[in-house]
Amino acid sequence: MTSLTAVHLVTLGCARNEVDSEELAGRLADGGFRLVDDPEAADAVLVNTCGFVESAKKDSVDELLAAADLKQSAGQGGRAQAVVAVGCLAERYGHELAESLPEADAVLGFDAYGTIAERLQAILAGERPAAHVPRDRRTLLPISPVDRPAAGLAVPGHATPDLPAGLAPAAGPRPVRRRLDGGPSGPLKIASGCDRRCSFCAIPTFRGAYLSRPPAEIVAEAQWLVEQGVREVFLVSENTSAYGKDLADLRLLEKLLVELSGVDGLDWIRVSYLQPAELRPGLVEVMTSTPRVLPYFDLSFQHAAPGVLRRMRRFGDPDSFLGLLDRIRTLSPRAGVRSNVICGFPGETEADLAVLTDFLSAARLDAIGVFGYSDEDGTEAVRLDGHLDEGEIEARRSAVADLADELVAQRAEERIGETVSVLVLGETDGSEGPRVWEGRAEHQAPEVDGTTVVVPDRDGPAPVGRIVTARVVASDGVDLVTEPLAVAGAGDR
Repeated sequence: MTSLTAVHLVTLGCARNEVDSEELAGRLADGGFRLVDDPEAADAVLVNTCGFVESAKKDSVDELLAAADLKQSAGQGGRAQAVVAVGCLAERYGHELAESLPEADAVLGFDAYGTIAERLQAILAGERPAAHVPRDRRTLLPISPVDRPAAGLAVPGHATPDLPAGLAPAAGPRPVRRRLDGGPSGPLKIASGCDRRCSFCAIPTFRGAYLSRPPAEIVAEAQWLVEQGVREVFLVSENTSAYGKDLADLRLLEKLLVELSGVDGLDWIRVSYLQPAELRPGLVEVMTSTPRVLPYFDLSFQHAAPGVLRRMRRFGDPDSFLGLLDRIRTLSPRAGVRSNVICGFPGETEADLAVLTDFLSAARLDAIGVFGYSDEDGTEAVRLDGHLDEGEIEARRSAVADLADELVAQRAEERIGETVSVLVLGETDGSEGPRVWEGRAEHQAPEVDGTTVVVPDRDGPAPVGRIVTARVVASDGVDLVTEPLAVAGAGDR
């Protein structure tokens, strides 16, 4: 194996998968591989797949087939010799995926991540490893959460052995990670897995039971990310509000946020994937009062009708959800809130749908993801009565999505006149010609919540990676248009 062997990594799905890809990149770089951005310049293509819903599965298969086409064209100027599937789809389906997709040279589950460099070397040498047989990963850790940290299970995004200089911090716990995106925002995994039993979700079966990372590892990785140019860390997990339950401290997330706020050079700390039923008052208070922790609440409501929520094995109703939003906005009136909802769940009536739309109209959310229900292999919801036909599900999804677009546009318009902080990510052509700075305000998470443009009052390059204080002067759908008031200087906190 030489250092000239090139690998291209494709990442699909959520921010948690981005962290896993950067672990794979770190291990491959440590094993003598060279990471390249151009798949046509790669000797091997790894596709980190998503296995969450049907559309994501299709996207993953399409990427694998596209990589296989590159391999087929290797004789006409390309150089790809191997196509490898990793990630959630590979873990969830294993040998079934391998049998249905012979174009892939290997289908590797999570247990292969620790030796990915050696495995890829063998694949490039002509070996074709047997795909793993999927198993319920919840059974790999003790039932009692406090017994899990001692189990020693290898979990993607939790690795911390020593690496050569340049891949990890110089001291303390050292993450296996190499950044694939040089931007000023970076995801930071604080836990993996989930102990909830939502009837529509298969994630716990292939991601496993809930396992928190120790705070020292998280803080050290945040420090390393700052060294790599990151100014905003995005804390991710399957259920962030459960952080610390296996470390014998249900208030550990609050303490972690305070500790992260002291990391020198870190401007923003964003929390994602909170369960409304687990959002305790003390956590709301810390998230709305701790310096550099953004008042941003990613709340997984999923629905609002009590009967539908019970069938989903979730909790809540419109009054409790609106009460939670009131408590948040009492402490932070301009807090950002986003959520996802599912339409067409088995047994959902027209009256249930009306409860959902009435709730969304009252909630004043900044961003709303709307999904149509689909059966997922191995979930309880598959066996429920009252399934709707696909046409009706799509009609409901489309109607709620149109309402959501209108509601988030109204919420953005409400922000006109507010003073906001904007993390500048780059520059682009404005709608009327001149260049503008493009970024995100505090209430906008990466990729999913819209953008904010700053119309500069001076010539010069955009202050990428810096925080601009600006006044909102207009909105365009979910997006904001602002004028700058001040730009934080290099090193300003």
